Amino acid sequence: MSLLVVGTVALDSVETPFGKVEEALGGTAAFFSFAARHYTDVRIVAVVGEDFPGQHMDLFKSRQVDVEGLEVLPGKTFRWSGYYDFDLNTAHTLETQLNVLPLFHPKLPESYRGSEIVFLANIDPDLQREVLKQVKAPRLTVLDSMNFWISGKKDSLTRVMGMVDIVLLNEAEVRQYAGTYNLLAAARQILDLGPKALIIKKGEYGALMISEDGGIFIVPAYPLESVKDPTGAGDSFAGGFLGYLTSSGDFSPAGIRRAMVHGSVIASFTVEDFSVNRLLTISRRDIDARYEEFRQLTFFENSCRFASDCERIRIV
Repeated sequence: MSLLVVGTVALDSVETPFGKVEEALGGTAAFFSFAARHYTDVRIVAVVGEDFPGQHMDLFKSRQVDVEGLEVLPGKTFRWSGYYDFDLNTAHTLETQLNVLPLFHPKLPESYRGSEIVFLANIDPDLQREVLKQVKAPRLTVLDSMNFWISGKKDSLTRVMGMVDIVLLNEAEVRQYAGTYNLLAAARQILDLGPKALIIKKGEYGALMISEDGGIFIVPAYPLESVKDPTGAGDSFAGGFLGYLTSSGDFSPAGIRRAMVHGSVIASFTVEDFSVNRLLTISRRDIDARYEEFRQLTFFENSCRFASDCERIRIV
């Protein structure tokens, strides 16, 4: 199957208690692509300026990321700078330079329009709807967003959330959108719009999926001794999640759960270094080994005394 991501490519300047980088490769579509490419080829739609470093463009190409949809416009590339203190769950923005980003209107190459899995990364919800109008018959559509669009374009975001299969938000965004602290009640408001599932990103505490049939699945974050930079962890989660689904083709409840674990595994690698650096050095063998560690960490046996008791209380 084919995997398409539409989002941003940026140059990030980030400082954490563990180091800093200046104008490193970043952006939602970049983190997603370098995570997903461990499972499948990726098509990317985004915009950069004429100053976008050639080595970054070459990096996409060398990692089987199709850049036919990566548009280069006159002007400067989108830039973000920020810092984290020891609470690595919270990014503090110092400066945002939109540059060519306001000129971006996604134009899907003809070869992209038949993409079977589509990830709408965090961009203006009006642009996300433009993309959905251009794809022909995707098997799965997933949307991410942020507090900025919830505050400024909630009506537009509401419309596009009703057009996709899965919504991906962090817990603060879910609560903000629904206007309630209770995540289950907030999730029900979002699912009532039409998505089949909501995945709630919980940072260092993992992720939670709530589906339309009332099913709930929780995946923890992988325990790490060293975290350098959490930038892009959520987009990497999405890349691992959808990359695995694209490669497996298994959309069953069990397949979706395995994909979520792969998303958490990939995100755990991303935060071990700045920018996309760690995603460039790991192999599929590293991913599979950490997946197995995850399985061992989260496995537990039932506590029923007799098999008949377990059968009686089994929850499907």
